[in-house]
Amino acid sequence: MRSLHPQKRFLLVGEGNFSFSAGLCEAKGYETHIIATCYESEDDVSRQEFAKTNIQYLRDRGAEVHFCVDCLKLKELFLPADRGFDRIYFNFPHCGRKAGVKKNRELLARFFCSCAEVLTEKGEVHVALCRGQGGTPADQPRREWHNSWQVVAMAAEAGFILNNIHPFSTRDAGGYKCTGYRSQDKSFCVEGALNHIFTRSLPLLLPRPLTCQTELEGRRVSFQVPEIFREKINRGFLDVNSKHPARTVNEKLLEGLGKSLPILKANRPLSLVFEDSSNSSFPLDALWTVPVAERNPDLESVAETNTRETETFPSGFPGWDGTDQGSSLKNRDRFLGQLYLRPSLLVFLPTVMQETELPSETLIALSGPVFRKCKISPCALPVFHEALFICVVDKGSEDTRMQLFVESLTGTLNPLLKARGFQLGCTTDEPDPAELGTFITSEPRLCRRKYLIALTLDASDPEPKSCCVGSIGFVPWRPKSIGREIVYASLNLDLLAMYACGIRDWRMLWTSDERFLNQFSAGNLDGFKSFSLHPPSYVHDLSFWVLEPEGFNEVQFHAIVRHVCCESVVSVRLLDRFQPPETARTGLCYRLTYQSCDKALTGQQAAAMQLKLRKEVVRSLRVTLR
Repeated sequence: MRSLHPQKRFLLVGEGNFSFSAGLCEAKGYETHIIATCYESEDDVSRQEFAKTNIQYLRDRGAEVHFCVDCLKLKELFLPADRGFDRIYFNFPHCGRKAGVKKNRELLARFFCSCAEVLTEKGEVHVALCRGQGGTPADQPRREWHNSWQVVAMAAEAGFILNNIHPFSTRDAGGYKCTGYRSQDKSFCVEGALNHIFTRSLPLLLPRPLTCQTELEGRRVSFQVPEIFREKINRGFLDVNSKHPARTVNEKLLEGLGKSLPILKANRPLSLVFEDSSNSSFPLDALWTVPVAERNPDLESVAETNTRETETFPSGFPGWDGTDQGSSLKNRDRFLGQLYLRPSLLVFLPTVMQETELPSETLIALSGPVFRKCKISPCALPVFHEALFICVVDKGSEDTRMQLFVESLTGTLNPLLKARGFQLGCTTDEPDPAELGTFITSEPRLCRRKYLIALTLDASDPEPKSCCVGSIGFVPWRPKSIGREIVYASLNLDLLAMYACGIRDWRMLWTSDERFLNQFSAGNLDGFKSFSLHPPSYVHDLSFWVLEPEGFNEVQFHAIVRHVCCESVVSVRLLDRFQPPETARTGLCYRLTYQSCDKALTGQQAAAMQLKLRKEVVRSLRVTLR
């Protein structure tokens, strides 16, 4: 009996004796409609052993068989109504004879572009390659990249990512007989062959400016969000209906801490920006500066048309050096100066203390995204979700409450982390800055930190490295005559989610690809399986002269790289630093590795970003290219 579900449509290209098509047709039955094609004519193919039998079998089962099909021009063969394939197979593609790797790369690249025109939105492209040809780490032995077919890079040119890879098997196509060795009716070795499964990726979008509005001292003002954060504003990852792992970790914390004290979630919305950096010990070069302007009342109706995306300030890099912010706003808006994106919810503690009723022995819970400049690394988070828990205690009892925080946090989080081999602990020692990981532990001056919450990355290592994921401390109550203190615990929810779920790149937490959140649809913290395997990487060097090396701000350099390259740079490494004796200049050479964790990134896109970056560092950092 035939299935009532719509048939899936599988297209096979480059078939030889049609044995794979016949086997697949038998395995899938009537649930799948097979369209089998080959490059040769029917007369030429029929001379191959088993070909006639397989072709007849396919036709008897209702499959389509086409000859003289160029898989590089699929759009020309199939009418629009006949496209929409759910799966396209190309087993052991080859240009024929003794074609080299370059020609076969070109074949793959053009094939993937052809597939993109006839594949359904969620369809798959299956490419089987002989041992070593693909050039991915899954190949054993693995060829040098330049000597492989670079299949993931070729697929990226058509917007595909490698979703899965496994040994080539004929279980789904019994009776498969490989043929076509050097364009002849001869078999070839398929031992160690791999099947590469590609799917579409979301497009790599260029950043666009975004302006948000907020209340500042009773005035409605607008501020420009750095373009790299455009897709990270208003994502709602901590909302009640969210299944994001950061929210799951936050809920686990609320549940665990709530066993010792009642918890009250703060409902007061906190601004994304704050004005006075003098109360913060955050280094200024770690703060994201944003220009702020007061809207012209005559244009207020224009701003009301869209409360989330209004007319924006000019894009580019206003504020790397603070010299040109707001220069183009004077004719329309009144430029007021600079604000800072909040680096921590702790900067709002004075406001919360003044405006919120803080009952004794009750935990107040706050959470939300915060922003910090930092150097580029897969675990360096320029934006992350922070959870802040505060509690009012009698003066003199703060040490007891902080110790209870330590016990509750380690008791709640360690069961989530131990499955990954991590151990959470708290320490009063000031560790080596190199061991702090990427979580900046600076806090407002009012705060008195007592403990660092650190994650031991490998307990079996004789000298285990630690990563700081939070802090515990207290804030003296003002005025002191009240006799109270505020105890707090601040945690980086994103880092905790990464380590609990085995996520290796912070950028994945912010992806818009539904395949990420679908893995956590039940609100669990199971191990994450990447949907983009072995993404291609592209290496470029950038060398320049600086006149005053002590004045060169490397954090700002990394911030510019983030912006220009759309967060597509995964590593920035200083290769060389030298000063010729005959000059006062210092030469710096950085190596940048371009790689996307969730999108198809091409070599051409990386090269274009590198060219733009070269121009921007000259303009913004006043350096001279070498």
